[in-house]
Amino acid sequence: MSTLILAKPLASVFTRLGPRVAVASCHPTARRHSTTATESKPPHLLTLADLSRDQIYDLLLTSMHYKRDAKFTVKAPTQPLRGKSMAIMFSKRSTRTRVATESALAYLGAHGMFLGSQDIQLGVNESLLDTSIVVSSMVDGIMARVNGHEEIETLARHSTVPVINALSAKYHPTQLLADLLTLHESRIPSTPGLYTADLTHPRNTLPGLRVAWVGDANNILQEMMVSMPKLGLHLAAAFPQGYHIDQDVLEIAREDARREGTELITTTSPEEAVKGADVIVTDTWISMGQESEKLQRLRDFQGYKVTMELARRGGANPDWKFMHCLPRKQEEVDDEVFYSERSLVFPEAENRKWTIMAVIDTLLVRNGFR
Repeated sequence: MSTLILAKPLASVFTRLGPRVAVASCHPTARRHSTTATESKPPHLLTLADLSRDQIYDLLLTSMHYKRDAKFTVKAPTQPLRGKSMAIMFSKRSTRTRVATESALAYLGAHGMFLGSQDIQLGVNESLLDTSIVVSSMVDGIMARVNGHEEIETLARHSTVPVINALSAKYHPTQLLADLLTLHESRIPSTPGLYTADLTHPRNTLPGLRVAWVGDANNILQEMMVSMPKLGLHLAAAFPQGYHIDQDVLEIAREDARREGTELITTTSPEEAVKGADVIVTDTWISMGQESEKLQRLRDFQGYKVTMELARRGGANPDWKFMHCLPRKQEEVDDEVFYSERSLVFPEAENRKWTIMAVIDTLLVRNGFR
């Protein structure tokens, strides 16, 4: 079964719920979180759903400028956050997010204070409200990796400093920024020893790309749904029967797709999803906290492994690329794809640093999105 939204400007949006059944669906897009500082509220980044297309582009451009200056020039870091500090509060462990955040803060001149699950138990010995008030009174920003999305919303609601969502069960905005930057860079011819991606605006590389998701209906896919359609990328997602996208996420994605004239497809068929794809994306099938579901999930995801044969059978574009946010397991993608020239996984991982740096710069140096 698939859901197909062929969105054209000013046209109706239709959801195919089953064979020969169609209903009109056109919901207003909800933007709920503050991204601009006011006298009483600091700016936050909880999801890209809260940002406009131009605000996302601005983050990508800032990421490229930092990457160019740090890696391809002899410019000394300006360290605009010298003397500042950020609390890095992780309920869930991570390699890339922690290294990216701490190294980004060091480049900007700030001190990163890592608080893992053994150092601080969010909402366990102290309420989230109390934790937010206390921690935000001592630091200049909070980067939080939490469980339920309501936890990051509570932290942001009561914090007196900017809060960045480093991952929640619902959204993963910093990962999607890295993915978008990686896609942009992959469209720019490389020149040894030079970084030229910053010379081309991402509005000239990203719109029109066809992205296929093959995997779980998780926080990565949900962040893709609320960001890619409004940037003009076509998105086709395959996940097994019984796995679902949150309804509010679907409403945002449908409205963005309708407004921008992009295609949005959900299906249970990996082959349908990868048809015509410029890039195929997957992620873990078993997230932290789902270990007890492993055997059932492995059964549910039979046929979802990304392989050259799947791409050939489904009709992906001949030069299709592959992305995965890591860590990767063998059942999700085979070595032939993962270590091939098609794979963008390692540049994608590095770009976590530059995009997180851009978010910190925007919230703590520039005091919010414009």
